[in-house]
Amino acid sequence: MEEEDAGMEEREMESDEEEEEGMGVENSDEDEEDDSSEDEKENEAEIQRLEEQLSINAFDYNCHVDLIKLLKQEGELFRLRKARQKMSELFPLTEEIWLDWLKDEIRLTEEEPNREKVYELFERAVKDYICPDIWLEYAQYSIGGMGSPGGIDRVRSIFERAVTAVGLHMTKGQMVWEAYREFENAILSTVQPPPGRIPSREEQEMLKTQLERIHTLFRRQLAIPLMDMEGTYAEYEEWSEHGVPETVMHQYKKAVQQMEKCKPFEEGLMVAETPKLAEYQAYIDFELKEGDPARIQITFERALSENCLVPDMWAKYTTYLDRQLKFKDLVLSTHERAVRNCPWTMGLWKSYLLALERHGADHQTVSDVFEKALNAGFIQATDYVEIWQAYLDYLRRRVDFSKESSKELEELRAAFSRSLDYMKHDVEERFGESGDPSCIIMQIWARIEALHCKNMQKARELWDSIMTKGNAKYANMWLEYYNLERSYGDSIHCRKALHRAVQCTSDYPEHVCEVLLTFERVEGSLEDWDFAVQKTETRLNRINEQRAKAAEKEANLARQEDERAEQRRKAKVEKKAQKKVQKGTRAGEKRKAEQDDYQDEWNEDAGPKRHRGNADQPTDEYMETETGLFGKATPPGYKPAPPATKKAPQGAAAAAPSAHRQNEDNPELRNDNSSVFVSNLAYTLEEPEAKLRTLFETCGPIKQIRPIFTGKGSFRGYGYIQFESPVSVPEALKLDRRDVEGRPVFVSPCVDKNKNPDFKVFKYNTMMEKHKIFISGLPFSCTKEQLAEICKNHGTVKEVRLVTYRSGKPKGLAYVEFADETQASQAVLKMDGIEVEGNKISVAISNPPRRNTIDKPGSSRPTGDAMPRQVYGARGKGRTQLSMLPRSLHRQSAPAGKVENGSAADGEPASAAGNAAGEPKQLSNSDFAKMLLNM
Repeated sequence: MEEEDAGMEEREMESDEEEEEGMGVENSDEDEEDDSSEDEKENEAEIQRLEEQLSINAFDYNCHVDLIKLLKQEGELFRLRKARQKMSELFPLTEEIWLDWLKDEIRLTEEEPNREKVYELFERAVKDYICPDIWLEYAQYSIGGMGSPGGIDRVRSIFERAVTAVGLHMTKGQMVWEAYREFENAILSTVQPPPGRIPSREEQEMLKTQLERIHTLFRRQLAIPLMDMEGTYAEYEEWSEHGVPETVMHQYKKAVQQMEKCKPFEEGLMVAETPKLAEYQAYIDFELKEGDPARIQITFERALSENCLVPDMWAKYTTYLDRQLKFKDLVLSTHERAVRNCPWTMGLWKSYLLALERHGADHQTVSDVFEKALNAGFIQATDYVEIWQAYLDYLRRRVDFSKESSKELEELRAAFSRSLDYMKHDVEERFGESGDPSCIIMQIWARIEALHCKNMQKARELWDSIMTKGNAKYANMWLEYYNLERSYGDSIHCRKALHRAVQCTSDYPEHVCEVLLTFERVEGSLEDWDFAVQKTETRLNRINEQRAKAAEKEANLARQEDERAEQRRKAKVEKKAQKKVQKGTRAGEKRKAEQDDYQDEWNEDAGPKRHRGNADQPTDEYMETETGLFGKATPPGYKPAPPATKKAPQGAAAAAPSAHRQNEDNPELRNDNSSVFVSNLAYTLEEPEAKLRTLFETCGPIKQIRPIFTGKGSFRGYGYIQFESPVSVPEALKLDRRDVEGRPVFVSPCVDKNKNPDFKVFKYNTMMEKHKIFISGLPFSCTKEQLAEICKNHGTVKEVRLVTYRSGKPKGLAYVEFADETQASQAVLKMDGIEVEGNKISVAISNPPRRNTIDKPGSSRPTGDAMPRQVYGARGKGRTQLSMLPRSLHRQSAPAGKVENGSAADGEPASAAGNAAGEPKQLSNSDFAKMLLNM
């Protein structure tokens, strides 16, 4: 009984555990259901949000992609189809999206009547991009319908289109060819008679035809350079009963050679990271040089499949098709794909309109494309001006102006009026500007009315409107109107236009006055001449007065700014000096070491005192006691050591600077009149003396070359060239900015700026030069010769100067000097806004900004006596700052009877503290020690 009871208890416990386990499973299933329902609710909410967002902005590409992914995840196939349909109407779809869509549609349409819908979808897919996988999927799907009437012919047609479109694809074309051959081999197996039965004549003909098809496929494939084509050749050798024909072998070898040329580019694409733009660009350039249109086309298509949002790539492709292939269907379909991929690029729309006109598209098609362009959402106002110009040019070419009135002419005038309204309302509201400040569209309209329609009254009305839009102050606008009147108007209106121009022009009034006087000299009476002279003189006098007032005002503002800058500088110097005074002084031995550093620095850096124009001093004593680095005063009491007691540089690295320092210490070796200062050389220049000798030996006999080195033997980047005769100096100055190892070397005369403070370091004019123009926005590759070639069409070019950084790299700026002011003004009018190597340049009369030399080392501005001026040496804040001296040494001068430099510490009278010249007594090291102990 006990055993039975124990067994029952065990069974009850097991049943209880089973019930608990069952309940646990049920609970877990319920939890999973709850989680999945929550996920479904979240996904549905996200789907609704995305759909609502697309209803607001249908051109949100990423929103379309996210919606399609969510609908596919939820299995909402019908809603998914609708979402894909909407996206495909606005954008080209990627290969991945198309393949997913096609596979879903194939599963949904298993029945025969619905196969046509899938065919239509495939036709849309192959038009977006050239994708081998989509073509292969298309061909394989068509094989499933080969049993229907005409099914085999349809499959062959699709395969033929596939190998035409992607058969040249180096890496993926082979799979399309192989699929085509497999299909034909399958057909061959159906026409072959069973073994042992003699085929009929009809079966023999079918068998022969089918074998010839397969032979042809092999021959066509082996003539194309494809990767791994050796395997195809081996397969053909095995398949062909009579071996490989000689012609096929010859074509195969040529294809292999071509494949070897392309192989480096293909391997580069394999290892490159997406989007591989640079690699594709190099590949395209190679194919363009080879000149095979089919290969150029497939390479462009491959590049665009991975760089579909690069407008420049589309522009290059469409330009090639427009100029080389010129096949209507191919050209127009490519232009359409380009604007669908990059609708924001005006240039693609403009090219599309021209291509439509070039290939004879009907007027309604061209107008529809233009309306789409207006709604594409360009990123700048000038884009709308250009697209309107392109459309108006098209409409003008449709008009037969031999007829007084026509439907096309009225449509052209209506389009001009609409363009002006569109610029005024739509473009200005969006961008805050019309994009057409010079009223180019109105100018074109006026010229058409004057030239073709003989309607000068309408042309004058348009020009009156142009001038009221803020253009009356520009000389080029008046001259444009004057030329129109000159060509199609009469002398009365020409004279009126020029008189108004003289009165209103403010940018180049001299040029307009000259044109008026020339006109009256040719056509006017004496009365007209006198009136023109009086009017031009009055106007120019008024202009000169205004310019003088403006210059005076500018000078006052500059002077005030200089004064404020000087005040800020003085306050900064005083603040720094106070901080350094509070730091106290150092121990006597450290002061002695500091004094030795003074000696080394002054001896070493004596050269930079003549930086860009300062001359060597007559003697060492004068040079070292009056001015130091960049004119910095040496400390009172400093006594230079004689040459025999100076510290000798240690190590081989100091040998060069030591030798040059000795040359500096010999006044008889220096002659400023026959010397030049050379700077902006690279610090890493090896053997600078030899390099400088090679550069300057053509100027005349060289007496000595003194490159300046640091105490450690490093080249400072500047030096002096002394010639045997002063006659060589002008020739040396001509080498200014000559390139030396990639840097422009600066060459200037040696002038003592202490004796000649007004000497100009900057050799170029800093005032307005009306005979010289300033050009900005140049491409960095532009050379002097190229720029001179561009400018010579507008006058006699005397000099071209390209502005560079100190490193020699171009800034994209230039100055061009003409023979006179008239030529320079004409060059500004004609060249401003033109493109040079794709860069839009700006041209103006040369008027450099003022050069601020207040804080520059070596400037001749006066300094106060209260504090020594701070000037930084080659290393910024050097250790030889005067603030390290005791407070008493900060006083440059003292009243009579005062003690100077602590001379009272020796008990001497104040009168004995100085010499006969009134200069303070120089202190020895013991004097410094006593002074420090008494502080």
